[in-house]
Amino acid sequence: MKKLNTLKVHLKNLDYYIFIPYIILSLIGVIMVYSASYSTASNVNSSAILFKQFLYFFIGIIIIFVEMSGNNKIVKSKRFVSALGFILTIFLLYLMFFGTKINGAAGWINLGPINIQPAEIAKVYFIIRFSHVTEKNDMNIINGNWWNVFLKKIISSVFMLFLILMQPDLGGCIINSMIIFVMLLCTGINWKKAVTYFVSFILFILFFINVVLIPLIKNKWFSGYQADRVLSFVDPFKYQQGGGYQLINSYYALSNGGIFGKGLGNSVQKNGYLPIPYTDFIMSVISEELGVIMITFILILLTFMVCRVIIIGVRSEYIYDRLICYGIAFYITMQAFVNSGAVTGMMPITGVTFPFISYGGSSMLTLSFCIGLTLVISANQGKRS
Repeated sequence: MKKLNTLKVHLKNLDYYIFIPYIILSLIGVIMVYSASYSTASNVNSSAILFKQFLYFFIGIIIIFVEMSGNNKIVKSKRFVSALGFILTIFLLYLMFFGTKINGAAGWINLGPINIQPAEIAKVYFIIRFSHVTEKNDMNIINGNWWNVFLKKIISSVFMLFLILMQPDLGGCIINSMIIFVMLLCTGINWKKAVTYFVSFILFILFFINVVLIPLIKNKWFSGYQADRVLSFVDPFKYQQGGGYQLINSYYALSNGGIFGKGLGNSVQKNGYLPIPYTDFIMSVISEELGVIMITFILILLTFMVCRVIIIGVRSEYIYDRLICYGIAFYITMQAFVNSGAVTGMMPITGVTFPFISYGGSSMLTLSFCIGLTLVISANQGKRS
């Protein structure tokens, strides 16, 4: 009865500026996943893909309503954070030693009808973990004990990042690293130091990719599917029969669509040219079928949602809620940025999905969980005002 009353109060104060964009983006994703998977050149069962994506969306809605029937108390508890971290570590260790590689990476655990991708769950885990630690040690951080508070947490997090990288999942490792880094910057460091550290970190990543990683791959120190993807980023047309094949066909899809596109279902590149077009490269198919105007609409809607989440964080009275909102906003932004960068050739292809649009249960359910967290925080603000 108490949960039902809490749900009613939260629904009364539902933040439609987050919920409606979430619904619209998710439904666009369902439609476009079906369209992108409907190909004359593959044996993919597009109806089954449609059903699964809609099921993920439906379960995501249920997750949000379950969260709104409470006040994030379970998520905030130390027991929940510890249990989630332990399960994630076990999953990642299992993948390292017993994982089956799909598309060059052992990143999925098969649980019958569903596949779990631990690297996706890790993103929300790191947000919750560092928000929890910061809230519990707020005074220690203020008193200058920042390093003592976070040292053990950083070490264990780096271990998990290493396990993700070993799958190998470069995109998942990069995004999780950035989430951890931004969460640490939001915990109470002087803002000038935070900006300096952030810029230095970005420059280091760029330096590492261009000066260290790419030369090592060219000299055959690293090889394989992931290495081919990174190498093709430099000159995709040189490797058009290998790692550059997907990116080149993404270019064709982007150029074919123009402003208004060729029409829903009329993509040429999805018919045997873009491998698995309903996942990482779904934005290429959307651009070809519905044009730049739909891409712009999706990006505006996503930006609006992210800005709203940041505003809720700024308004929050509690540091935990504030960090949760900042972390989720950054997570969605980075996911979209890395995916768009790969589709347009501005970044190496790393297998990162576009938020709410690309096919995938782990991504959809994790993002829905994040939306539920922010809706509860927003509803509590509305209840207090």
